[in-house]
Amino acid sequence: MAPYFRQLLSGRDFAEDDPVARAMVNFVYAVGDRETGQALLVDPAYDVGALLEVLEGDGMTLAGVLITHYHADHAGGSLGGWEIAGLVELLERVSVPVHVNSAERPWVARSTGVSETELVGHDGGDALAVGGMEIKLLHTPGHTPGSQCFLIGETLISGDTLFLQGCGRTDLPGSDPDAMYESLRRLAALPDAVTVFPGHGYSEAPNASMRSVRGANVALQPMGREEWRAMFSPS
Repeated sequence: MAPYFRQLLSGRDFAEDDPVARAMVNFVYAVGDRETGQALLVDPAYDVGALLEVLEGDGMTLAGVLITHYHADHAGGSLGGWEIAGLVELLERVSVPVHVNSAERPWVARSTGVSETELVGHDGGDALAVGGMEIKLLHTPGHTPGSQCFLIGETLISGDTLFLQGCGRTDLPGSDPDAMYESLRRLAALPDAVTVFPGHGYSEAPNASMRSVRGANVALQPMGREEWRAMFSPS
C-alpha cells in the first residue's frame, strides 16, 4: 500500500475567490492508496469541482466521502445567509457513498438537503478501507451529536472536535459540553506520535504531534469536569 494524503486549505488551495472559504479557513483532506488509485475526501465543501480536479491531477479516483459533522462549512448548506456548495453538488457529479456517524445522519440530511438514504451511518469503532488503507472512525460527540474523527495509522483528522489550540464550540444546536469533555479526554490518551490534522487553519502550523497539542492546548490540560465547564461551556 502506498499512502496518499493531501491537506487542502479553503481560500488558498481551492475556492480562492470565495470570501467565505477564505474567512472560514477549512481544511479538506484527501486520503487513499496510490497503488489502487482510490481516494476519499474528508469534508468536501465550497468548490467540489476543484477538489475533484485535485484528485484527477494526482491520478486518483473518488471512492467515497467522510464527513466529520453536519455544519455547512464541512458538508455544504446555508451558513449565515451564505450558501456553501458541498454534498449535494458533489453527488450530482459522482455517485459515491457518504460516510457519517449514525447520530449525525438526520443533522447532515437537514443541513445539506441530501436524503438520509444517501448517507451511510456508522458507529464509533467502525473501520473503512480504501485500497489497502484502513481508517478507524472515532465517535467524538460534543461539538455535534455525531461528530467523528478519523485515525489512519498515526494520523488523526480531528474535524472540529480538537484544534491545535482549543476545541470546537459547545453552544451550537446539538452541542453537549459534557460529551465534549469526555471526547477530548479520549483523544488526549492517543499516543504521542499521532499527528493531529484539524478541521480549520486556526493556528500558524497546519498540524502538530499529539504530544505537542496535549502540552500546549488548554482544552486538553488535566482538569476536572467542573473546571472544564467553567472555561469552555456556554454560560
